[in-house]
Amino acid sequence: MGTQQPSSQIQRTRAPKAISQGGLDKIMNEQQHIVSAFDRDLEAIQAHIMKMGGLVEASILDAAKSFDTRDVELAEDVRARDKAIDQLETLINDEAAKLLALRSPTAIDLRLVLSVIKVASNLERIGDYSKNMAKRTTVLMQMPHVFDKGQGLRRLAREVELMLKDALDAYVQRDVKLAEEVIERDRDVDQMYSGQFREFLTYMMEDPRNITPCMHLHFIAKNIERMGDHVTSIAEQVIYIVTGDRATEEREKKDKTSADANISLDLE
Repeated sequence: MGTQQPSSQIQRTRAPKAISQGGLDKIMNEQQHIVSAFDRDLEAIQAHIMKMGGLVEASILDAAKSFDTRDVELAEDVRARDKAIDQLETLINDEAAKLLALRSPTAIDLRLVLSVIKVASNLERIGDYSKNMAKRTTVLMQMPHVFDKGQGLRRLAREVELMLKDALDAYVQRDVKLAEEVIERDRDVDQMYSGQFREFLTYMMEDPRNITPCMHLHFIAKNIERMGDHVTSIAEQVIYIVTGDRATEEREKKDKTSADANISLDLE
């Protein structure tokens, strides 16, 4: 009579038990739940992005309006509202970090999460520039004669605000063509800024009393031009999300004020 194998050894030699249809359904449901949870969390973060974008758009418009109408209260309101923009950036970064840690996204999902962090950072910087514009407007209130010299700033701010609106639309719609158009329009902003720089320089050369107010006007113009650069960065994120390609070549800047040593001589 042969020796009987221990039951534990017999169990180890058995073929693995096939997964039942019910088990497969359970696994599929769990995977679907994970995907649905990721989509839900990502949608919540992107909703914060759009809310933040709306606040920043309003900040640009109101900062320009306060300059145009010489409204001190509106300028102070723009400065106060910047805290809400900063808080949203912190919230977005925290939730994006949590999403990366819990869901470990890959491919396009990973690009989406990384993009919201980048977009939030750019929006926060645009908000800071709007706040700086409002801050300088309150200083310029004491120099009312200079406002006639800053008419081009209102047009410059309006162009950047429209660029931001289109960049956010491109982000929501994943519209690469619209994003590319936004990037191209930044060249116009650069050229407008260069024109403003020359104009302020002319005023300063005509009368030394214009130097201080025109320097404030120039800093406002520079803040707006930098807003355009950050809007362009948002548009570049749209292209990165859709194609996976990053902007590798530095864009040619039409603003030559920081590179041309002879620009002060070219005032015609």
